[in-house]
Amino acid sequence: MSRTRKVKKVRKKQAKPDNTDVQRITELVSKLNRHRHEYYNLAKPSVTDAVYDRLFDELAALERKTGITLSNSPTQTVGYAPVSALRKVNHSIPLLSMDKTKQVDDLVTMVAVAPALLMLKLDGLTVKLCYENGELVEASTRGDGEVGEDITHNIPAFRNVPLKIPYKGRLVITGEGLIHTDDFEQIKGSEDRNIKNVRNLAAGSIRLLDPAICKDRCIYFYAFNVIEGMDTLGSNANSRGWLLEDLDALGFKICPFIRVEGKMSTSEMEKKIQHLRTVADIEKLPIDGIVLRYDSISYSRTLGRTGHHYKDGIAFKFEDDMTETVFRSIEWTPGRSGDIAPVALFDPVEIDGCTVSRASLHNLSFIKDLELHPGCRILVSKRNMIIPHIEENLDRGRYAPSLIPKRCPCCGKPTRIYARSGGKGGQVATLHCDNPDCDNQTLRKFVHFVGKKAMDISGISEAILDKFISMGFLTTYQDLYHLDKYRNQIIRMEGFGIKSYEKLQGAINSSRKTTFARYLVAMDIPRVGRTASRALENHFGGSLDDFERAVTGGFDFTTLPDFGATLNSNIHDWFQVPENLDLWRTLRGEFTFENRKDVVTMENKKNPFNGCTIVATGKLAHFTRDGINSKIISLGATAGSSMTRKTNYLICGEKPGSKLTKARELGIPVLTEQEFLSMISA
Repeated sequence: MSRTRKVKKVRKKQAKPDNTDVQRITELVSKLNRHRHEYYNLAKPSVTDAVYDRLFDELAALERKTGITLSNSPTQTVGYAPVSALRKVNHSIPLLSMDKTKQVDDLVTMVAVAPALLMLKLDGLTVKLCYENGELVEASTRGDGEVGEDITHNIPAFRNVPLKIPYKGRLVITGEGLIHTDDFEQIKGSEDRNIKNVRNLAAGSIRLLDPAICKDRCIYFYAFNVIEGMDTLGSNANSRGWLLEDLDALGFKICPFIRVEGKMSTSEMEKKIQHLRTVADIEKLPIDGIVLRYDSISYSRTLGRTGHHYKDGIAFKFEDDMTETVFRSIEWTPGRSGDIAPVALFDPVEIDGCTVSRASLHNLSFIKDLELHPGCRILVSKRNMIIPHIEENLDRGRYAPSLIPKRCPCCGKPTRIYARSGGKGGQVATLHCDNPDCDNQTLRKFVHFVGKKAMDISGISEAILDKFISMGFLTTYQDLYHLDKYRNQIIRMEGFGIKSYEKLQGAINSSRKTTFARYLVAMDIPRVGRTASRALENHFGGSLDDFERAVTGGFDFTTLPDFGATLNSNIHDWFQVPENLDLWRTLRGEFTFENRKDVVTMENKKNPFNGCTIVATGKLAHFTRDGINSKIISLGATAGSSMTRKTNYLICGEKPGSKLTKARELGIPVLTEQEFLSMISA
């Protein structure tokens, strides 16, 4: 008996297959493959040859009837021919990512606009399949969205991809190549390899050059979108949900989803999410979130796209991905204020499509609590999908105090551990260098001083500043404005010449004309940045003398909108240091301050924002962060930086984060960018 018989297909146009036939094909393929495994690999057949042949013939007949042939069907004599390299595939229609959120309320807001599909966010590798005249002609990975890799050779090693379908038009679909969680556990137990997670194994297996290896990895394909085709089967071609159900009838496994529409509460949305999570658990599907996408394809097209994602959907992530790696050491860097910041160095790992090898360790208390030591295994995430963070040490039990330097890594002077009160009554320990002449502290201060938000001296890089400091040209900020003393030495420096020197001098001289806000930012008072400086400029009419008199006279800055006790203390503490007050007074002689133009405000009935405090959050389409704050100030309003009960409005862009949640808790009106623009132009 040959259990790999090839049956000649009869090509003829078929109607849409019956779902019962499709289910029976899937059952027969699974059953016959199990019997083949028992016969060839275990030498323990559980059925007779006659039974096997009967099931085989039934499968062949159903394949002829429906026009559907799965990639792992016993009727196919598939050869597993390896390739030498993965060919690049250009995606004519970009396969962009989804925007992401961790707020359930974002899903509630979207579904209130139009009916949508709520589906599982499968954790594998995105795959695109192309069919022509009912046959699979190409399979590729998503890649960077524009260019992927050809994996057609590996499709016969998948467990459930239809090689032939009755639909004869061009069909392009996307879905997830994945390994079920129970299969993953078996593979981990049987293979003597360090397999970190199910997604990595699936992605690596799908991209293997040798399909003979791929076939043992239990790879399945679940479709989640139709890119081209499916417009001739009589269903609603404008509905994503109906198109997916048509794919199901063609023999494809589809990603589980439910339809949602209309206004619903956060708790109602959470129940629907939990329902889908239960489905994933029952079906052993690896997931890392939920996707919401509008059902109407025509409506989706009106929303457009960014360079990164389409705007018709969003991915809700359950939690930050955590990836295991090995901690190696700590890099210590002195800052402008003398604090020495610790950064963890670890073996590179890929998280959310980015390679990560460094993460802040915050302070000494954090390091000690983690019980870090070189060589320990750690779990790393990207919090809020942005900031690398060490979540856990998997090899606790000992801590290496030798990680904490006793001398400053820059100047070599003794370090000092400083303890301050932390949250919940605890203590937070940080490492400091008390040497005011520490080269790194001096360099960082100069880098801040010449920065865009301070004196904005273009063309003077950190490397140039470092060189000038080391040569003794710079010891104070005022020295920047008298570099002409060293002209001959500078033009002879490597990388410099007369033109470079003149360009640098031009940038320095241009910075001599400045503003109250820039000067105050340059002083580097803790937490007094661009927004606070502008607010102080407005309150004191741009007068540095009035501001100084207020500080020395004990002015309470908490009376100003968005100024808290910490900011008030920082300002007073800074000016109480004699060196700082002397710097404030003497450095002013190098500058000409612009006469403050009264802010032109729309103080009329058409401006609803005059006198309000407005906070902006998220990425805005028409404004930078400084731009939106300038616009708010021009309206006679205060540009706030945090949500308080004094806040009147929140302008919300993409990826708003916790400020949106806080605004809803406080009942503060939330405006989209377009609503804000409409209100000021009305």
